[in-house]
Amino acid sequence: MPLLRRWRFSILLAVGTLLGFSYLANRRDSFAPPRHGPLLDTTSKLGNGDQRALDTARLNGDQKILDTARPDGDQKQPDKAKPEGDQTVPDISIPNDDEPMAGKARPTNAQQRYPVTSFIALPSSAPSKLPRVQGHFPAEDERAKATREKRRRSVEESFQHAWTGYKQNSWLRDELAPVSGKSKDVFGGWAATLVDTLDTLWIMGLYDDFEDAVDAVSKIDFTKTEQYAISVFETTIRYLGGLLGAYDVSDGRYKVLLEKAVEVADVLYGAFDTPNRMPVARWDMHDAASSPIQVASSRTSAAEIGSLSLEFTRLSQITKDPKYFDAIQRISNALDLGQNTTKLPGMWPVMVNAAIPSFSGDNSFTLGGMADSLYEYLPKEHALLGSSTDQYRRLYEGSIDVVKEHLFFRPMNKENRNVLLSGEVKIGYNGFPNLSPRTQHLTCFAGGMVGLGAKLFERPDELDTARKLVDGCVWAYESMVTGIMPETFTAIPCKSQSFCPWDEEIWRQAVLDRVYQWKGQDDMTEGEKITKKIKDSRLVPGIPEILDRRYLLRPEAIESVFILYRITADAALQEQAWKMFTNIEKYTRTNLAHAAIDDVSRASPQKTDSMESFWLAETLKYFYLIFSEPDLVSLDDYVLSSSNTEAHTFKRPL
Repeated sequence: MPLLRRWRFSILLAVGTLLGFSYLANRRDSFAPPRHGPLLDTTSKLGNGDQRALDTARLNGDQKILDTARPDGDQKQPDKAKPEGDQTVPDISIPNDDEPMAGKARPTNAQQRYPVTSFIALPSSAPSKLPRVQGHFPAEDERAKATREKRRRSVEESFQHAWTGYKQNSWLRDELAPVSGKSKDVFGGWAATLVDTLDTLWIMGLYDDFEDAVDAVSKIDFTKTEQYAISVFETTIRYLGGLLGAYDVSDGRYKVLLEKAVEVADVLYGAFDTPNRMPVARWDMHDAASSPIQVASSRTSAAEIGSLSLEFTRLSQITKDPKYFDAIQRISNALDLGQNTTKLPGMWPVMVNAAIPSFSGDNSFTLGGMADSLYEYLPKEHALLGSSTDQYRRLYEGSIDVVKEHLFFRPMNKENRNVLLSGEVKIGYNGFPNLSPRTQHLTCFAGGMVGLGAKLFERPDELDTARKLVDGCVWAYESMVTGIMPETFTAIPCKSQSFCPWDEEIWRQAVLDRVYQWKGQDDMTEGEKITKKIKDSRLVPGIPEILDRRYLLRPEAIESVFILYRITADAALQEQAWKMFTNIEKYTRTNLAHAAIDDVSRASPQKTDSMESFWLAETLKYFYLIFSEPDLVSLDDYVLSSSNTEAHTFKRPL
């Protein structure tokens, strides 16, 4: 009977899957017309009822239908001086898989159900010279140099303390539990902290530790895991990014790093084996080989599918194998097609349906968790490709203008600082965007992103926006008794960007508005209740609510401080970084390493038994680099993957 029940379930699952594919086939053409290209005019040879067929043709690159759709007399012009067989990345189209193969792909471990027969190759045009990112640094006097180098040594000591704790207690495990000394395997069990930290070891000159780690990596089998399913996003940013960053920063001297990067990527490539080549976000490696069918996730975060491009692109650049770039470029093309179909055109929502794909179902928009790195990757992918395609510029510029209008806000504060924070937007029933002044530590990457975009895309006015965003996160750090920003809090948006005097009563009313129950306080006046709430919740002027009081050893704020320092050469940013570092070191250090803390609003927060790999891979890397010579990992030579995706060092094309 148990065997019969199992087969009955399999039959029902197969029937349900077939019905699902029938539904998806009917919905696959649900894209609205894209913003770009010559086919926005639908008054063509196709009838009014054929718009859906036209949109499907755009998705599939069906040139016969697209040519037919042109208005009478508008003949397609031949490509100028385009060599036969050139498969340069198109602006938005996804190529027809029936076309001849353009490039030789490496064999994968498992047979593909939906194999690609025509790969999107890397752009064939030579990289263009990009605008200079790094500022011009003045000569450093001996006193300033001595101070900077002393601070750098302090950061290195903190790193060595945590790295030693990991080596002695959790070697080849994913994470060290820094209070108890136990180990955790949360990202496949492939030594996430070790792999993620490789390029930091090299940058700090810890070459013996680096070689020990490389030797350990050579023995890891990335084709096996005891976990039920892996996150394609986390595996990409921590493992694939870690291996490629270490390979690049060590000038390709350790071939095993590239071999292991290919091993990881070939495992991940199986998650892209879906009818529309969109990846399965949470992928079961065990069942994938035997399952007859798999479909992309119908509900996944925008960041999970939109933050794979740097790692897969860099692997194709190094190996000359087009399949990795093809995998992520299809996602980028889908994002391009969907950018103006969302409820806030220009931005992508937090949750998307990758199975169709569709970007119009969710009404929440943010630069915070589950969306963040999608946006941060756009200018960085542009730089990694050497500006050889304009697509990523368009995607960035199409989104940043909307972000500036609807998400960035000036918070009222007692010091009357003219700073910016990034909030969240929900689209109401009336179709209008509503700002929620809820700020996450994760959004602190925005200052660095806007700064890079200002330089790479020659938008100089936005450098001021970038600095105000950096200063906003610095203000949040300085507002807490620990000198550390909480994970999530709310602020009070100013009515005017240019004039925003402090008003105590507005702040107190905002505190009152966020209190939903006053248990046992019916005998208190409203003013007494507000005062008690401020005291009990340890609220500070300008912040009416702290939603998540933890600090998780996150890097986003120091990343933006570092990037703006490299862009502007402003030594004041080094001073801000030093204050941040000393406070973080003071409150997070344990006997073994460093730990997240539970409440930054308390003078004596409790340590929690967690140290994610990004502490060594990102946070301490940025602190080290801001106190190093400006040419160490120059932003004109390297792309750092991002604060939200481990800050790995990928060489830019020269």
